[in-house]
Amino acid sequence: MRKKPRYHSLKKLKIRQDWSRWTLYSIAKLTRPDTRTKTYFQQKWAAKSDTRAYHGEVIREKKWKRQFKRNIPAVVPMDHRYLARNDGSEQAAGRGAGADVEETKYAPQRTPYMQMTYYPIERRLDTAIFRALFSSSVRQARQFCVHGLVTVNGKKMVYPGYMLNPGDMFQVNTESVMFATGAQKSRSSTGRKVDAEKRAARADSWTNTTPTDAEPSIAELAAKSTRSEPTPTELKEHLQTLMSNVEEVLAAEVKAKDKQKFRSFRQEVKKAIALWKTASPETISTLDSQFDFLKARVAASSSDSPADSSAPTSLISPEDQLKLKQAFDRLKEKAQYDAAWNKRDASKPYATPWRPKDFMPAFAFIPRYLEVNQNICAAVYLRHPVARPGLAEVPTPFPFETSQLAFNWYLRRR
Repeated sequence: MRKKPRYHSLKKLKIRQDWSRWTLYSIAKLTRPDTRTKTYFQQKWAAKSDTRAYHGEVIREKKWKRQFKRNIPAVVPMDHRYLARNDGSEQAAGRGAGADVEETKYAPQRTPYMQMTYYPIERRLDTAIFRALFSSSVRQARQFCVHGLVTVNGKKMVYPGYMLNPGDMFQVNTESVMFATGAQKSRSSTGRKVDAEKRAARADSWTNTTPTDAEPSIAELAAKSTRSEPTPTELKEHLQTLMSNVEEVLAAEVKAKDKQKFRSFRQEVKKAIALWKTASPETISTLDSQFDFLKARVAASSSDSPADSSAPTSLISPEDQLKLKQAFDRLKEKAQYDAAWNKRDASKPYATPWRPKDFMPAFAFIPRYLEVNQNICAAVYLRHPVARPGLAEVPTPFPFETSQLAFNWYLRRR
């Protein structure tokens, strides 16, 4: 049975449409096509293989051949002064006679037509989602479409291959975008294995500490029947409630020294939550009393905070004091807004507070034919990509020669 190749391989480098360290490494090792040891056919085939691994690797080859077009959209501005002075016949002057045509300073730059070989793929919905930075890979964008998380012009679109038209607006679920472009909770599979082993060890220690051989006495049974002890699950819920209360106190206006005490207390609560199966009611009651004591001290310090009436009067004018107060209020509102949307939340599938995904800055660019609003995770497909003098609007990591060889490969088979 033939072994299935890996999606990312360091032996046979292939650049993929995703934000990963393997793709970054492949781009760094990218070289120009070898024209010395390979035939022209081998060069075209290698160029086709490399470019197809990046452009539309999720599309079947037959489907892409049906989408391939000979004509390539381009914009070539012509200088009106050059057109008025010449009729074009000077372009053929001296052919074969060695005459040189002088280039004017108004001569346009070279237009990289061949970089536009795969421009029909840029119209696909999954590719546009990836170009708009709403997903970390094209495959993830396809998953968003299939799961019904994408709308086009206000209607749900479950087909990743939908061809966008100029003026179409597509939108992705905000939580899905934050999950796709945000850092993960666990960094690697090794970390997840370590966490699973720790949880299994705690569970084994809990089962080993509970005596099963010794039968309880009549007095113990009577004591258990008279008092109702909380179950470990109830103790865990109580600890989680205590943790949320501590987070609320830290989010409020508290002095720096008090925040340090509450942070150290939060560490103790975290340890208790980690060992919730072995936690006792006495430990939790001790934590409750510590929290009440710290909260009482914060309330007492806040009541003593007003300035003394015997303090010297300020040298700042009332107008300047009003301006300072307004500026402080604006900063306070901004801090409260930032703390509201980017706060710690254990229920989120991504790391909180939110931070960008690793290796994202190397791929964070938006093409010209997209108008993106990151606040609502929506974008408008303005027009089809075109080639301009000195610029091709289809993002590609390959040089001009590689795209030219790939275009010639498909041009021969049409």
